[in-house]
Amino acid sequence: MSTDEVVVVGAPDAPIARTRSALRVLETASPPTYYIPETDIDWSQLRAIPNHSFCEWKGQASYFALLDDPRDRAVAWLYANPSASFAAIDRHVSFYPARVECWVNGERVRPQAGGFYGGWITDRLVGPFKGEPGTGHW
Repeated sequence: MSTDEVVVVGAPDAPIARTRSALRVLETASPPTYYIPETDIDWSQLRAIPNHSFCEWKGQASYFALLDDPRDRAVAWLYANPSASFAAIDRHVSFYPARVECWVNGERVRPQAGGFYGGWITDRLVGPFKGEPGTGHW
């Protein structure tokens, strides 16, 4: 679902991304994940890393690290050729709020628990969400 919320990734004074054209994607038992158009990203702050994963719903993901991070720690991902059901997220990138600052309408996003998922939690959401203690069976 498209949103006109102001979405910022990185420090507000030197953002990696800023947009009012994000896609807000909902998945079962998770807070939303925001996907940002690749044209609204400052690619000079990111670099591709060799990590890949496969989602049975969306397809193969590629990952990106901060340019100056020697650890190759993924802070963002994209589905270059998503499945037909998720075609809208083609050419859009999402970020892990546990690894880089993410903001929605001026509110600092809290990361989805568990360290695996990339959900964005704001005050307007009510859990529980998968990833939290006791949700391993979800």
